[in-house]
Amino acid sequence: MTEGEAVEIAFALIALLFVAFVVLGVLAVVKATRAVKRGVERTVADTRRSVTEASLKVRSATQPGALGEIASLRLGLRTSIDSARGALTAAAPGDAGVQESLRLLDQLHGYGRRLDAELRQLEHEPDKARVAERLVDARQRAERIRHSADSLRWAVQDRARHEQADGLDDLQAQIDLEAGALRHWTRQTAGEAEADAGRADGGGADAGGAGRPREITGAQKMTQDAFQTLLSKIEKVRRTDPA
Repeated sequence: MTEGEAVEIAFALIALLFVAFVVLGVLAVVKATRAVKRGVERTVADTRRSVTEASLKVRSATQPGALGEIASLRLGLRTSIDSARGALTAAAPGDAGVQESLRLLDQLHGYGRRLDAELRQLEHEPDKARVAERLVDARQRAERIRHSADSLRWAVQDRARHEQADGLDDLQAQIDLEAGALRHWTRQTAGEAEADAGRADGGGADAGGAGRPREITGAQKMTQDAFQTLLSKIEKVRRTDPA
């Protein structure tokens, strides 16, 4: 390989590295831009939602008649579905049953959005008779949607409470067993240890002297003599008895 060819290869490698760095830089910029865009969109959506909910609270509390009821229905729908979603999302990781409940809640949310759109249209409906007629059906559907969302939220709360109670019962049973074991201590004092050692030595001596007559101590001899004397007196009484 000539020196010129080596230089060309080196320039080609440098060019490839430059292109690779440029591509990586572009990808990083695109990812960062998308992340920022998602963050901005999320912030805008949250802000718009907060403003809408605040407006609904004010209108439901201050506007009389059908407009106030429409605002109250829309606010109740949002509150029930959001509360249910928060409870289910917190319990969803690692629980397939709760994940299925989230999918059902998504479908329920679709019905809620359609009803919310109808209620927004009624806010601008000039015919009061038509508004009153449509409100009857809207009120019933809103109640059904709210009840379904609340049922999911209550179910996941009850499930979490029962799981915590079961875990607490198991832990309490283990603690009770451990506490009982700790109360049966086996620590010996120095005197008890010496007594045990003495009994062990005595047992060994007895085993070694098995078959030999046991020596009678002085106290045992005195007891035997007193017992023999008592037997003699009893025998004399029997002999002198006229019967």
